[in-house]
Amino acid sequence: MSELAVAIADDHAVVRTGYRRLLELEVGVRVVAEFGDCESAYAWLTAHAADILILDLSMPGRGGLETLARLRQRIPALKVLVFSMYDSPAMVSQAMDAGAAGYLTKSSAPDELILAVHAIGRGERPLSPDAARALAAADAAGQTPQRVLSTREFEVFVLLARGFNVEEIADRLYISAKTVANYQTTIRHKTGLATALEMHRYALEHRILPGVPGQ
Repeated sequence: MSELAVAIADDHAVVRTGYRRLLELEVGVRVVAEFGDCESAYAWLTAHAADILILDLSMPGRGGLETLARLRQRIPALKVLVFSMYDSPAMVSQAMDAGAAGYLTKSSAPDELILAVHAIGRGERPLSPDAARALAAADAAGQTPQRVLSTREFEVFVLLARGFNVEEIADRLYISAKTVANYQTTIRHKTGLATALEMHRYALEHRILPGVPGQ
């Protein structure tokens, strides 16, 4: 098998450095770029070649899920390995539905990341044990409120559940406040959750907000 060109997107510089050092020790793997935000990752990957992107979902600007969906549409050959702190059925199922080639949680041992990169290179779909359990739970639950949301709607839902207002969400996602308000109406209609407080309680109950990172 030829050498795998890997890019890394995580907003924590120390984490990126750790991934890079780990991967650069591995024969057959070459780290070609690293990014601290989704827009930089998207811009570079649409102009340069890479085989695999290791992507954190909790990123500034356009969120990880939206970036995953955009990359899958723009560069179908690129394989995206999600490596995230999120282990809820909702988040794992959303990522896989958006086109992730694999999903590991950050509680995974370092060698699992290496194994997952090679597995993706072979055309497999690696899941860490907790991600596999979460995906099975999501499949068993069927069309839950969060499962009926599109990728962008789900990202807006998560931000609403975290307590961000319409203007703050617009700033974070680089879209207009009017667009966010339209998403908010759609989310309420699809989920039956009428207020941000109800969304917050639902997200906590279903572990969509593990520790409420980054607020």
